[in-house]
Amino acid sequence: MDGQENEQRNTGDNGAPATGRTRRWTIRPRRTGRPDRSSRLRRFGMALAVLAVALAGVVIGTYAGGHVSTDIGPFRAQLKLAPAVAGSTTVDIPPLGALQLDSHDGPTHLTVELGSLDQRRTEAIINDPASINRASQSAVEDVRTGVMRLGVRTLGCAVLITLLLAALVFRNVRRTAWAGGLAVAVAGGSLGLSAATLRPQAIEEPRYEGLLVNAPAIVGDARRIANDYSKYAEQLRLLVGNVSKLYTTVSALPVYAPAPGTTRVLHVSDMHLNPTGWSLIQTVVEQFDIDVVIDTGDITDWGSEPEASFVGSIAQLKKPYVYIRGNHDSGKTAAAVARQPNAIVLDNTTTTVAGLTIAGIGDPRFTPDKNTSPAGSGLTKQVAERVIGAGEQLATTVRNSPQKVNIALVHDPASAGPLSGTCPLVLAGHLHQRQVSKLPQVPGQQPTQLMVEGSTGGAGLRGLEGEKPTPLSMSVLYFDQQKLLQAYDDITVGGTGQSQVNLERHVIKEPAKGEQVPVTPTPTLGPATPTPTR
Repeated sequence: MDGQENEQRNTGDNGAPATGRTRRWTIRPRRTGRPDRSSRLRRFGMALAVLAVALAGVVIGTYAGGHVSTDIGPFRAQLKLAPAVAGSTTVDIPPLGALQLDSHDGPTHLTVELGSLDQRRTEAIINDPASINRASQSAVEDVRTGVMRLGVRTLGCAVLITLLLAALVFRNVRRTAWAGGLAVAVAGGSLGLSAATLRPQAIEEPRYEGLLVNAPAIVGDARRIANDYSKYAEQLRLLVGNVSKLYTTVSALPVYAPAPGTTRVLHVSDMHLNPTGWSLIQTVVEQFDIDVVIDTGDITDWGSEPEASFVGSIAQLKKPYVYIRGNHDSGKTAAAVARQPNAIVLDNTTTTVAGLTIAGIGDPRFTPDKNTSPAGSGLTKQVAERVIGAGEQLATTVRNSPQKVNIALVHDPASAGPLSGTCPLVLAGHLHQRQVSKLPQVPGQQPTQLMVEGSTGGAGLRGLEGEKPTPLSMSVLYFDQQKLLQAYDDITVGGTGQSQVNLERHVIKEPAKGEQVPVTPTPTLGPATPTPTR
């Protein structure tokens, strides 16, 4: 009873704590279920926090580590992985555009960015027909290997970032481990779902963006061109070897023998990214003892930055290389050429090389979509004014030159008209076929000859659209000690679909009295009519 009395004495009659110095303890209420619910809420909140940290780690890790470099055929490529609402693939070809593919499901987006073109591997593909099939097979394997490396790297980075983030947030080993496990599940599950739902046939139904929107219309039936290209590569396999027979052909021509002091110029044009052209140029430069190489433009096809690596073969020629920009060449293309130690880029300027004073101007247009017409015929008034205006600018530069100009360079022959009488010779390209003629003579002025070169690159892929591939062509020009053209050799490789080399020698002579000389009319600004595009 003493305990009860003490309890009553300390709590009072109404159960409230008593006041006074005699208090020794208090009676608290018995625990109910509220603390249990609070504990469950805390555990639920902690689980959400672990999940949030895991998801954040996966996203950050994917962006930080979801990229690898790999070789795909002749290209150097970047593969990138990023979180996405719906699975898809982008094949990015800067700055031309991109292909969008509905390639897989899952919350991942793959970007394949094609970079620089490896010239050595490209030449191997062109020169060896069997390597085309090997390249097609290896490209698929290259992509598969690159994607697997990308997946492993992404998973590793996602887990590592998650563990570091969880350790900083929770400072608890168990919760950090849970976050890492969730990261493995989320990242691995997303990658696994993407791999399981892969649709290889999506490559047959791409969506084009940028300049590539024009690709189907420009290239035509890709399968047919691929077949033609395979046949063409097989036909070209022996070309470089056949070029060695050129000297034999030259020695059999008794018509013209270059005198001592002759300057030999190799005129090339419209390479259009065909690496086979470089092999031919190198052989002719060596065997004909060329002093200067002149390029009248369209060395590339789109003028893009990845194509700039194509001009690296210029330095290997170890001869002065005088170049003007074509309508397929961009400012970046011209800059890449200018970086070559033996190259000279002319743009309404002059230079003196091997005793020859050469003036040149780049094409005023940049039309990588090939939406332009050649030679003044069919040009709209605005475009014709620009093309002819370029020739007028160069004519002014030639007249004001302190040294007499021996050769003037334009890309489109439509620019040549204003140059009549300013110099003895104008070189051009653009048409992908040879033409030699006289410009309309200005009374009291010297006659001017116009020489239009064919395509040294066989017009690139577009040269395969017809039944027969476009021939690879170039010309060797012989100048005497007075720097006047005395003769020229037209060299043609392939052409009729056969692996053959043709050389035709022409000697310049004054026309006899009454003899008619072909004259190239000066372009006029008439109504536009449809013409082939270049």
